[in-house]
Amino acid sequence: MKKRIAAFLDNDSGFGQLMTKLWIIIGSNLLFMVFSLPVVTIGPALVALYHVHLKSMRGYPDQNPVIEFWYGFRNNFKQAAAVWIIFLLTAAIALADIRFLAGQNGLLMELMRYMVCFISGALFVTGCILLPVMAAFADNLRGLCRNAIYFAARNPARAILIAALNAVPLFLSYMDVQRLPLYGFIWVACGFSLTARIISSLLLKDFSRFLPPPDEDLTEY
Repeated sequence: MKKRIAAFLDNDSGFGQLMTKLWIIIGSNLLFMVFSLPVVTIGPALVALYHVHLKSMRGYPDQNPVIEFWYGFRNNFKQAAAVWIIFLLTAAIALADIRFLAGQNGLLMELMRYMVCFISGALFVTGCILLPVMAAFADNLRGLCRNAIYFAARNPARAILIAALNAVPLFLSYMDVQRLPLYGFIWVACGFSLTARIISSLLLKDFSRFLPPPDEDLTEY
């Protein structure tokens, strides 16, 4: 009986693997919530979240999400914080432009509004790819942006899906006022982490082509 219980609770058993995945998902999500309390650190916290899931899905199932999250947060802080601040400023300018152009009459103003919406959408899609790229690769900001554009252009449908996964669930949760407390609990417990894990799974195959094998020392990862 003791052997059966020990085998059931072993990390290599189905139950043990399930508990390990839940620990990674829930633990990294709670860390993300804590590290995102100052708004300017949301970018580095997202990169750290992607770092945890990309590494766990590449052959490190027994990792400590606390250690890996801190590693990803610390190593990518400057670049990720700069990208996040630029994103917030760009979003504020784009919303102001769209609101201003929406109140203007004429074909030219309408075309300009569509152009602003298109450019903003393209930047948002690229930004959603840039964060996991920063978690997987070590490079300067220019090189990371180039890589993000490459992965987005390689599969535009996937890039749009990733952008939708980042925006649509949050928007729908916010719009459903009656169930907002329930959705809030899910997001705090595991929502952001689950989203990052799904996006990581979509990108992992392409990323793995440019990363060393899992059994090597991934100092940059």
